[in-house]
Amino acid sequence: MNTGHFVALFETFKLYVLTYGLKLLGAILVLIIGLWVIKIITHSATKGLSKKIDDVSLISFFKSFISILLKILLVISIMTMVGIQMTSFIAILAAAGLALGMALSGTLQNFAGGVMVLVFKPFQVGNYITAMGHSGTVKEIQIFNTILNTPDNRIIIIPNGKIYSESIINFSKEPRRRVDFTFGIAYDSDLDKAKSIIRSVFDNNELVLQEPEPFIALSEMADSSVNLTARVWVEAANYWKVFFQTNETVFKEFNKQGINIPFPQMDVHLKNQKAL
Repeated sequence: MNTGHFVALFETFKLYVLTYGLKLLGAILVLIIGLWVIKIITHSATKGLSKKIDDVSLISFFKSFISILLKILLVISIMTMVGIQMTSFIAILAAAGLALGMALSGTLQNFAGGVMVLVFKPFQVGNYITAMGHSGTVKEIQIFNTILNTPDNRIIIIPNGKIYSESIINFSKEPRRRVDFTFGIAYDSDLDKAKSIIRSVFDNNELVLQEPEPFIALSEMADSSVNLTARVWVEAANYWKVFFQTNETVFKEFNKQGINIPFPQMDVHLKNQKAL
């Protein structure tokens, strides 16, 4: 290859660098600046909505929606800036319409699920729920996903389409919850005394509501124990506190006042038989 060919090749390379390199560099700068601007706009819009709307769930949904919409517009602008003809791009999308529709079916379902959650409100941000086999506090309701924060501080992301199509248990929907207990005592223990101890524990706990009245009754005569069922009502936020406090206090009072707590046991009788 002679010098003329090298010069022609270099000129061609320089032309491509000047033509497309500058466009690519400009596109990168626009992308960086655009993402920064989108972040500011999203933050400002969220701050403005929070002053007019009290629903945290709705605010998080719109925050996600605005961010995604602006990013889509930014990508389209960069594609146009680089020189990609939108008519050609749209033609390609149209040719792959069936595959794209199948790929986006789940996304559209998740979007519709998010809208349904906001409209019918089976749960809101801050509620403790169980959905899709996961339990946690709702941290955000985004445009496509719902984010749960578990008690051990794990983050679980569940698609809105699936979470709305399955059963949901909302532990925070009602202001009050019932706490159920089962206490086992030995067959030779004083039943009335055991019931009196349990009732005293409830009466001395200010977190236990007296209306409806606490319920205590013999529920089962099991193999090794007589089981007492107790039920009380509490404010939803105090559920676990009352549950653990009551179990510990009843255990201590049973031991202190001579109520035996049974454990599985078996009586074995041996017969002395003469050898044949």
